[in-house]
Amino acid sequence: MVLADLGRKLNAALSQLNAAPVVDEKVLDAMLKEICAALLESDVNVKLVSSLRQKVKAKAKAALENNAEKTRDTNHRNIVQRVVFDELVQLVDPGVEPYKPKKGQSNVIMAVGLQGNGKTTTCTKLAVHYQKRGLKSCIVCADTFRAGAFDQTRQSATKAKIAYFGSYTETDPVAIAAQGVAKFKKERFDVIIVDTSGRHKQESELFQEMVLIGKAVQPNMTVLVLDASIGQAAEAQSRAFKESADFGAIIVTKMDGHAKGGGAISAVAATKTPIIFMGVGEHLTDLDRFSPKPFISKLLGMGDMEGLMEHMKDVAAQNPDRQKEMVKKLEEGKLSIRDWKEQIQTVMNMQVLRGPMSKIASMIPGMSQDFLAGSEEETSKRMKRMIYITDSMNGFELDSDGSCFMEWGKDGKPASLSWRVTRVARGSGTSVREVEELLCQYRVMANMAKQAGGKKGWLQQAQKLGAGRGRGANGMPSPVQLAQLQVCPPSSVPQMMQQMGMGGMGGGGGGLPGLGGGNPLDMLKMLGGGR
Repeated sequence: MVLADLGRKLNAALSQLNAAPVVDEKVLDAMLKEICAALLESDVNVKLVSSLRQKVKAKAKAALENNAEKTRDTNHRNIVQRVVFDELVQLVDPGVEPYKPKKGQSNVIMAVGLQGNGKTTTCTKLAVHYQKRGLKSCIVCADTFRAGAFDQTRQSATKAKIAYFGSYTETDPVAIAAQGVAKFKKERFDVIIVDTSGRHKQESELFQEMVLIGKAVQPNMTVLVLDASIGQAAEAQSRAFKESADFGAIIVTKMDGHAKGGGAISAVAATKTPIIFMGVGEHLTDLDRFSPKPFISKLLGMGDMEGLMEHMKDVAAQNPDRQKEMVKKLEEGKLSIRDWKEQIQTVMNMQVLRGPMSKIASMIPGMSQDFLAGSEEETSKRMKRMIYITDSMNGFELDSDGSCFMEWGKDGKPASLSWRVTRVARGSGTSVREVEELLCQYRVMANMAKQAGGKKGWLQQAQKLGAGRGRGANGMPSPVQLAQLQVCPPSSVPQMMQQMGMGGMGGGGGGLPGLGGGNPLDMLKMLGGGR
């Protein structure tokens, strides 16, 4: 996955802060050196990297000096990490709000870009995206330069059940674009997407053609489709397109490949234009909405609550009553093994609906870039074994908090595992070790639910700050509430994971994903698997 290496390197650089006994200028310089090296290796423009280094160093030093006597080293680390996070967000956030199509009127979107960047496929994906959100969408193929362009549009649009317009006989792309837009405006389509020929800055004739198409159709928004693998050439090409077509948004394609992806960041900075979507696969639904803060948060292994909630809503729509019940349990801070089993099944359903499981896992707070390493087939097998284990539990065990799997000492602390663990392992065809690991994972999630719910939980704190109860579909938080929830996350959960040696939920050797190499019984004791 593109940018995965960058995420790992940035995490490694930030981890130097946690390892350092004292946060001073030397530690700060070492961390910045690693961050800058990671960005340069990912093809981010050298001037941008230099500017980022100067800004982070100046802001971090100022913040540390102002708080030198008031705060401890732990808070110093948080201050530096926050400065780094904010500056990374600034790299991909030009501070410009992109155009948003409105229902009930014709919104014309023109796609431009280099040859082979995936414009035609992206146009269909964009039409599918808007169609799913209640906007009547269509495509006009004004690409007469590439052989087979209209055939590709016709095939993909037919597959997606999207209206399309083009011509096998007309050779003037300006005439085709004007006719198509006029036709669909008359038929009251909400979103009209115009696909143009691929071109680069050396082809002045094609650039002039693009300008003429723009004048003919008068687009509400021109979108630059940019290949994630373009590298350092992104800045020069994006500037040339900006001067001719004055595009208002960027869609980055091929983000599911092994390209470094830094060129897209350079294009944002060079043109002061926001990224609105990322193409993350070959399927027509593989187009993800881009938001700067969640993108950087996910890159650093801090999760993407907004994206996760959007995926969860798709699954929740299938069983709204059960989802409301689950939201109520989370508010109360209660999570049984049965509830957790249903959440595992939900994740597996999300894989069917929304693509690879690793993509969904990266949105969950606390999951590192190494989570669910290996192929998707291996991941699915491990998830299925988790279901087999819970299927072997009886009703009493499923409705418990896991304490029935422990033998308790006179002091009220867990002493050993009970006979139930062996019985479940035999019944599920798994090992005792795997059952222990699953119980550890359950306790992590149960503790997170406990910290989130209850009178003093962070969900209640968010409500006090004004977020209120979930106002989205089926009790889920609305986009405004998500922004407020991200202000007050369960801060002790990452520390708890670090104490357990879980680093970021990487897969344990040979066992189930999510555990380090420690003793599961010791981990259960640390997690407070109390009654």
